[in-house]
Amino acid sequence: MRTSIIMAMAALSAAAVFGEVVGTITNKNGDMQNGKISWSARDKAYVITNGGVELQIKATDVDEMDIVKPAGFDEAVDKVNKGTPSAAIPVLEKIVKEYRRLQWDKSAGAYLAKAYIASDKPDAALKTCQDIILGDPTAAYKGDLAPAYWGALLALGQTSKLEAALAKAFKTGDRFSSGAALLMRGDMLWKDGNESADAARKALTDGYLRVVLLYKDDAVAARLQPEALYKAARCFEKLGQSSRMETMRSELKRTYASSPWANK
Repeated sequence: MRTSIIMAMAALSAAAVFGEVVGTITNKNGDMQNGKISWSARDKAYVITNGGVELQIKATDVDEMDIVKPAGFDEAVDKVNKGTPSAAIPVLEKIVKEYRRLQWDKSAGAYLAKAYIASDKPDAALKTCQDIILGDPTAAYKGDLAPAYWGALLALGQTSKLEAALAKAFKTGDRFSSGAALLMRGDMLWKDGNESADAARKALTDGYLRVVLLYKDDAVAARLQPEALYKAARCFEKLGQSSRMETMRSELKRTYASSPWANK
């Protein structure tokens, strides 16, 4: 089935027009439908149009969704990662709006929230995340959007909401989410302690080092290790432990050279 999906996606990608959302939806019976896809909030269903024929698939009947990557997404992400977030905001805003409930809204929303925070607009970051969470409450504690949502809460000092979201991530989130929650716990301790030596020690033991040591499996390592290594190195530097700082930095640059964290 996976091969069929890939072939269908390739054909759709070649035919995709900017502004159209196209892809493939597989229902719980294993049946695939591909074409132009939109979300009907009224019917709580996906509308698929192909060759003038329109059909609906209820959200509860969807098993898998593969939507062609939005135009401009990679370029916008690159701008956020390379420190020019304001240039990425218009494209990401457009993607979040046009791909609502269509797979890419969470990924684009996560980078949009990061871009807003980097542009000193944490309120806009929080609103972006909350709008998406309204449609999918699980996005508050697992998946791509969750760490960006937590970052917005941290930036705005909404610690009680942040702690509740992290607790849920530890309890019911997937493995990536639990690791990301540890990173955010480290960020909280670092910020609450005014980036002092004591804060660095707590952030290491209760956050960053746990990720460095416990989240090395292939499923999540590339998504969690670079940030954990970078922030662990920063804390060791604050503590004056230069050899351990260099160990973290060396591992980051050797294993994750292409990560934005390796170039900070």
